[in-house]
Amino acid sequence: MAVSNLDMHALFVLGDLRAKLVKLFQSRFVYITEQNPEGIYVAEIDTESALVVDDKPGLKLKVGDHFSASVLPSREGGKMDIRFREIKLTVYGLGDYAFVETADGSAILFKEGHSVVTVFAAHAQLQEGLTKTLKAVTAKAAKWRKGELVTFKASE
Repeated sequence: MAVSNLDMHALFVLGDLRAKLVKLFQSRFVYITEQNPEGIYVAEIDTESALVVDDKPGLKLKVGDHFSASVLPSREGGKMDIRFREIKLTVYGLGDYAFVETADGSAILFKEGHSVVTVFAAHAQLQEGLTKTLKAVTAKAAKWRKGELVTFKASE
């Protein structure tokens, strides 16, 4: 019988990652992209109209019906479940995410398989070149060639 637990290292690493996500959602405009071999999907979340709930004791972040991130126990010691639209990502720890800073804002990129999900907190609403700007943010850590993800430069 498998026992699921949340070890202290996973709690520290994933809890810190969740805290950084919470910080991103303190910006007024947050953009979430999913980039995979089929293309890119972009969504804008206005945090003034989407309720942001930070449940620190439960290690959960929920943004309206759009996005959620939860630190949960697992066989490996801990995992973070991220849900956006039909997307469900599981981050087990180091190597699956990257932090990116640009002149337009801050981002955390999550990799799973050949998909990259970017959560980008903009300093101001992006009016022009939305897809171009967000692809440039993603390209700081993820390199694509012929539609395939070839490298992902993790932060930790």
